[in-house]
Amino acid sequence: MTSVRSRLLSISLAALMTGVVLAPAVAAGPPEDSAKSDATRPDDGGSATGSYLAGRYAQHQDDWTAAARYTAQALAADPDDKSLLRRTFLLRLGEGQIATALGYAGRLLDEQGEPQMALTLLAADALSKGMLDDADALAARLPADGLGRFITPLTRAWLAAARGRTDEALTALEPLSTAQGFAALYNLHAGLILDLAGRNDEAAARFAKVTETDAPLRVVQIVGNFMARTGRKDEARKLYETFQAGNPDGLLVEPALDAMARAPVDTRPVPDARAGLAEALFDLGSALHHENADEPALLFGRIALHLRDELPLAHLLIGDINASRDRHDEALAEFKRLENDPLLGWTARMREADSYARMDRNDDAIAILKALAAERPERTDAVIRLGDIYRYAKRYDEAVDAYTTALSRIGMPQDRHWPLLYARAMSYEKTKRWPQAEADLKAALALRPNEATLLNFLGYSWIDRGEQLDKAKGMIERAVELRPRDGYIVDSLGWALYMLGDFGGAVTRLERAVELKPGDPTINDHLGDAYWRVGRRIEARFQWTRALRNADDDTNKAAIQAKLDSGLPEQKAAAKQ
Repeated sequence: MTSVRSRLLSISLAALMTGVVLAPAVAAGPPEDSAKSDATRPDDGGSATGSYLAGRYAQHQDDWTAAARYTAQALAADPDDKSLLRRTFLLRLGEGQIATALGYAGRLLDEQGEPQMALTLLAADALSKGMLDDADALAARLPADGLGRFITPLTRAWLAAARGRTDEALTALEPLSTAQGFAALYNLHAGLILDLAGRNDEAAARFAKVTETDAPLRVVQIVGNFMARTGRKDEARKLYETFQAGNPDGLLVEPALDAMARAPVDTRPVPDARAGLAEALFDLGSALHHENADEPALLFGRIALHLRDELPLAHLLIGDINASRDRHDEALAEFKRLENDPLLGWTARMREADSYARMDRNDDAIAILKALAAERPERTDAVIRLGDIYRYAKRYDEAVDAYTTALSRIGMPQDRHWPLLYARAMSYEKTKRWPQAEADLKAALALRPNEATLLNFLGYSWIDRGEQLDKAKGMIERAVELRPRDGYIVDSLGWALYMLGDFGGAVTRLERAVELKPGDPTINDHLGDAYWRVGRRIEARFQWTRALRNADDDTNKAAIQAKLDSGLPEQKAAAKQ
């Protein structure tokens, strides 16, 4: 049988351009987690080739549910196509349809080159069922290259630990100790394996290496728990407090400190080998997510949750990945299940508000943030985010009120609070309260005198108002030194020169600003003005036309149209101050 992919080569460009084969992603309907649904023939009126192309398009649009369905339809028409089988497996795994993904994974086992993700899922599934011989046989086939450099040692180590073979597990884990950037992961999992074996002193030595430098939340949680369980409460408290000091606005270690104060901790966060492999796969997924490799991160997160569904950070990881792909319904499902989690509940509810805001469901986001702000009146994160949502929605008076509440909770602002003053200044400026905006900008600059954003905003505002032009020019020149490739800041300097009457210098700077931000209407408008002043009238009208096309405010459009109709009136340069 000619494969679907081969048949694509015979489709003409004209046929592709008709759009007939590219069914919209929304037509896919709800996902079905059953072998029956994936075994159906292509829909009436469609074709295997159309399903394949529609699946590729849907995946390109990050709609994995639709992509999985279309690709499965193409696979049903051509069941021997290994590329289609592999793609369908990965899509089903990515959307969390584990039962269906397991069926596809089994069909991939005779594939040359050893299907790494399929083997990982099958080995994890065998471990979850206590089928250790099967799990070992599958793990023995895992490759040693690519991501296998990390998956294989971790999988084999935890399978050995499942049999109580601690030294064998440590030997299996050894390759990670020399992998660049993975020493911490090696020491963490060696410590976990030693902890399960009751070899506390050796585990403590491994954990000490993990926490020599700044450790992430999960490491702090695991190591702190171990210290508290093994008579090292002072060390645990110090570890938690150090983490809290580095994350002063976080709630993440408060539950651990509270629990330690109330009673001895006798429950391991990683109680057995099954949980250990889940932890390992979550760790890999988290590392990949931080490197923006979200597709493999999502797959590892799904397998981790198949092993251990009660792994809150894995749910948060999958929620974050879906949110970053604008799959907010799926993200919200993950965040909502964490609402009552003692460690992550606050973070999850903040993430919910962010997803609602990105879905333009501002009222839902605002309701969550108001509830959070009232719940913890000593905190500022929810009320600051509330101000941001009001500001993005152009509800500037309410934004000012929210930011003011946050500042009152802070008391004396510190260096890290300059963005809050900046945000309130922007809101004041939008509500025509320039003296208050100016005061906030000056206060923020006192905290961060070399912050380019602040130098630019205050300097540009003075220039636009015809105030303190020489001082403003100096501030913007400093901002350009700090961020020479920021088109908005370079535009500010060009406009400062324009206002000071240096029209030639303005042209040079504004041309550079347009190179950096070619579609910005304000920059195009400014360059048009400068061209007009140096006698380059045709080029001026060209820039104004570009500005008019991209302007999003009726007032600005009217002003630009007036210049296109009549040019600029004769005027003198603003007086220097």
